[in-house]
Amino acid sequence: MKARRNKKQVPSFRKLLKTSKVKLENKLKNKQFKQQSTLKKYRKEQRKLRQAVRDAVSKKPVPLEDPKEKRPGKRIEREEEEEEEALPLDMMDEDDLQLMKDLGQRASFLTRDLSSSEPIHAKKRKHERVIDKYEKIPRTLQTAPEKELIHLLPIKDKSGIIPQTREKPVTDSNQDEEDQEETEPEEEIVEEPIRELTLEEHLIERKKKLQEKKMHIAALASAIISDPESNIKKLKELRCMLMEQDPDVAVTVRKLVTVSLMELFKDITPSYKIRPLTEAEKSTKIRKETQKLREFEEGLVSQYKFYLENLEQMVKDWKQRKLKKSNVVSLKAYKGLAEVAVKSLCELLVALPHFNFHNNIIVLIVPLMNDVSKSISEMCCEAVKKLFKQDKLGQASLGVIKVISGFVKGRNYEVRPEMLKTFLCLRIKEVEVKKDTEDINKPKKFMTFKEKRKSLSRMQRKWKKAEEKLERELREAEASESTEKKLKLHTETLNIVFVTYFRILKKAQRSPLLPAVLEGLAKFAHLINVEFFDDLLVVLHSLIESGDLSYQESLHCVQTAFHILSGQGDVLNIDPMKFYTHLYKTLFKLHAGATNEGVEIVLQCLDVMLTKRRKQVSQQRALAFIKRLCTLALHVLPNSSIGILATNRILMHTFPKTDLLLDNESQGSGVFLPELEEPEYCNAQNTALWELHALRRHYHPIVQRFAAHLIAGAPSEGSEALKPELSRRSAAELFEAYSMAAMTFNPPVESSNSKKKMSI
Repeated sequence: MKARRNKKQVPSFRKLLKTSKVKLENKLKNKQFKQQSTLKKYRKEQRKLRQAVRDAVSKKPVPLEDPKEKRPGKRIEREEEEEEEALPLDMMDEDDLQLMKDLGQRASFLTRDLSSSEPIHAKKRKHERVIDKYEKIPRTLQTAPEKELIHLLPIKDKSGIIPQTREKPVTDSNQDEEDQEETEPEEEIVEEPIRELTLEEHLIERKKKLQEKKMHIAALASAIISDPESNIKKLKELRCMLMEQDPDVAVTVRKLVTVSLMELFKDITPSYKIRPLTEAEKSTKIRKETQKLREFEEGLVSQYKFYLENLEQMVKDWKQRKLKKSNVVSLKAYKGLAEVAVKSLCELLVALPHFNFHNNIIVLIVPLMNDVSKSISEMCCEAVKKLFKQDKLGQASLGVIKVISGFVKGRNYEVRPEMLKTFLCLRIKEVEVKKDTEDINKPKKFMTFKEKRKSLSRMQRKWKKAEEKLERELREAEASESTEKKLKLHTETLNIVFVTYFRILKKAQRSPLLPAVLEGLAKFAHLINVEFFDDLLVVLHSLIESGDLSYQESLHCVQTAFHILSGQGDVLNIDPMKFYTHLYKTLFKLHAGATNEGVEIVLQCLDVMLTKRRKQVSQQRALAFIKRLCTLALHVLPNSSIGILATNRILMHTFPKTDLLLDNESQGSGVFLPELEEPEYCNAQNTALWELHALRRHYHPIVQRFAAHLIAGAPSEGSEALKPELSRRSAAELFEAYSMAAMTFNPPVESSNSKKKMSI
């Protein structure tokens, strides 16, 4: 039986494959054997040198081998005694030293040519056999040295474990010295004509190398895509190029290979998770096609795992900022490699949420969402948002939410607000999803027995019964598999989100995370349990009264409170007058010099507070808000004025009796008190909307149009009615449509007539 030849694998830079115990033992044996052989050769040469010195001193032809001494034990004792009796050169007489030098120049044991010169010992021998052996000394000296055995990994046969060894020839020291003497002048000759390349030549050489590497990467990638099952081994070859050692192209090649592997895994990965095989499955006989598929899946999973480990190592190298021993990649290039690695991880996070090691990718990405580097942080946050938006079932979203919640708690709530703002992209509409499924899958009315008996024959009744049974089973299977699982995952996700929000409200009220928390509560408030409503409203009001919040944060508190009350909170007898008062007295904090970010939140709050709660809003409160909003429209930017006037238009339609503000005559007792902070008691019915006449002469054409429309009583028909593109949009949509963020007029202002300028 022919043993398989074991090829030594090239170890990776992180020694991913651990060395076995057998291999370590063989390495130790080889090292010990090499030391013993070199020591043995050194002793043998010293022994021969001392023998030659002794013969030269005594001037007696002592044969190298004594035929009388046949027992090996005596020979060994004699050699040991001779080694002990041998004196060092510094203890000899001057005559003996001079004689040794002369003999060394003439015919030394090591330097003389034994094939051409006569032996030193010229005396006759009694036996010709001894002389013959003496003449054969050169042939015995030039015999091949002992073979060195290299211990290899054993192979396993039916009979058991068979050890494997291989002979390694030992080169003679004289031959090595001659080879070195021959090679040294050659090296010197080669080094002389080498000249340094100019910068242009170096760039041309680098471009040539890079083109070769690109062609090699493209060839491997195209072969893998064309037939992944047959060419799965080439995936390993491509992954090994991540360890490119040429310093001229190392960084570029590693980036190209990283991106290429990411795209390959996105293309060839199956739409299911690959699980490891059990012992029973491994032992059973299967077809060749099945075996080929199994090998492909095992190779794919292992290479995917190693690829993710390589990406993680790139990020760690950048974080540690320690130069590698190979010194192939500079410290400046670490960030570029890390950015490419993070981008690849983000792509895999979004594209392969169903495949193996997805949780490991989440654990890598979440800490990078809070990274110091803004580009990497934004990249990871955008990937998580994209995952939340496309995750219909909710399994992947639940995994990300768990890791983010633990990370925020572990950092003691000192993280970037962008991490919590990703929660706003969650597709959690538990109640709406349930309603939609009920509307779509309405319970089908099956025929009663009497109806079947009247309209159907006996055979038709039989078939109808079987068909109805099958429809019931199919409907039950679909409902149990989709809606129930989805609702369960959404409920668990929402619980973790609210736990994170409530912890921050309780422990970190002055944290920069508070706006993101309040915004999230405003979005998911309709899904909060009714039991928490009272406590949550008390906390929100205490935050507003504390004065520690910015204006936008206080607006988020108001928005959250009214989202709670507009959902399940309708059943509660709570009067949110404090929140109405806060918004009414702080409206004038908005002005043209602000960033206008708060206007959009104000428009949303007004929609929830007044329009959606029209039954709970008194006429006095509606009049006060309409009057104050018209005053506010005078000193804000044009897009803000359009949004505010659109809100007033909706309020005038919602509360028809507010048209008395368009009349100059007073309708009640008292005087309007614009400085009063209570909207219920400011006597707004005794004033008029004179601000609309000023807005009618505004430079912005849309503001003029809205002002004229409101002066006419906001009619739905006639010459003063709005066009459909203005009337059908909400206030927030109009605010965005006519935004002046680009620092230009929207729409552009018409140029004045040049002839008038000339006449002036």
